[in-house]
Amino acid sequence: MQRKVISIVLAGILVVGILSGCGSATDSSAVQLINVSYDPTRELYEAYNQMFAEHWKEQTGQEIEVTQSHGGSGKQALEVANGLEADVVTLALEYDVKAVEDAGLIDSGWIDEFSLDSSPYTSTIVFLVRKGNPKDIRDWDDLVRDDVSIITPNPKTSGGARWNYLAAWAYAKQLYNSDEIQIKKFIQKLYQNVLVLDSGARGATTSFIENGQGDVLVAWENEAFLSIQDYPNDYEIITPSISILAQPSVAVVDSVVDSKQTREAATEYLNYLYSEKAQRIAGDNYYRPSNEEILQEYKDVFDLDIHLVTIDDFGGWEEAQETHFADGGIFDQIYEK
Repeated sequence: MQRKVISIVLAGILVVGILSGCGSATDSSAVQLINVSYDPTRELYEAYNQMFAEHWKEQTGQEIEVTQSHGGSGKQALEVANGLEADVVTLALEYDVKAVEDAGLIDSGWIDEFSLDSSPYTSTIVFLVRKGNPKDIRDWDDLVRDDVSIITPNPKTSGGARWNYLAAWAYAKQLYNSDEIQIKKFIQKLYQNVLVLDSGARGATTSFIENGQGDVLVAWENEAFLSIQDYPNDYEIITPSISILAQPSVAVVDSVVDSKQTREAATEYLNYLYSEKAQRIAGDNYYRPSNEEILQEYKDVFDLDIHLVTIDDFGGWEEAQETHFADGGIFDQIYEK
C-alpha cells in the first residue's frame, strides 16, 4: 500500500515509529515516549506526534520523541504485559488495556483518568468491496451467502476483529429475535466464508487490497476510508444496517512512566488527544472525534445515522470476552466446527 512508515527494532520486535521534534535520539534533553497501539492507527499517530511535539516544545521548551509500535491489539497488550516498555497504550478496546492492568502495570481506575471512558475518538465497522460492488453486498446477511468470500482478522488476536464479530452478532440477534441457536448458525456460516483470518486489521487489509483475496473486507471504518484514499477508483464502502460503536481506549502505563520519570509527558500526550486540533487530526484520519461539535464538521464523511449498538448491549467487555472470545468460548466452539 502507499502509506510510508519508519521501522526500527525495539526489544526484539518490529516497531513502526516516527521521531517527532528536533531532538535526536542521543539528545539526553529530549523526552522519549513509546506509544504501543493497534494496527490501523499508524497514520493517525504519525500526524498527531508531529503536532504534539510542537505543543510540548511550546509548553516546556523540551524536544520530545515518540516511537510507535503497531500490531493486533490483543497481541500488543500481551507484548506490553511481557515487558515491552510502553509509556502509553492506545489500544482497540477496553479489555486489552485491562489485560495490561491485570499484569500489574497500570493502576486501577485508568478508565476514568481521561474523558469519555478514556476514549478520545471512536469508530465503527463497515464493509469494503471492489468498485461497482460486483457481489451486490448490502448487509450482514449477504456475508453468509455461498458465493461470498470474506476477509476479517482473528478475534483471538485482533481487537478490531472482536468489534467485527460483535457487530455481526448484533445483526443476527435482531434478525432471529434473540434465538441464540440461529444466531450461532449465522456466525458459524459467516466464518465458514472467511478465506484468511489475519492476526490484525492491517494484515487483513493487505490480504484484501494487495493480495486480491476475498469479495469483502470487514473493516474498521477508518481503515476502509484510508483504502479508498489510496485507491479511489478501485473500492467503495458499504455501511451495514447495524454496526457497533467501537471505542478504542488509551492509558498511561504507570509502572513504566514512574520508572522512566515520563509521567508528565505521557499524561499530556493522551490528554492532548482531546484538544480541538487533535480531534480534527482524528477526523482527518477517518476516526470519529469524541467532541460532538467537531464530529458534526465531518457529517459529510461519516454516516452519523447508522444504528450502532454498544458494548453495554453485550454486558460490557468482561462479559463479552468471557462469553465469546475466551478459550472455549462461543467463537472457539463455532470455529472448531
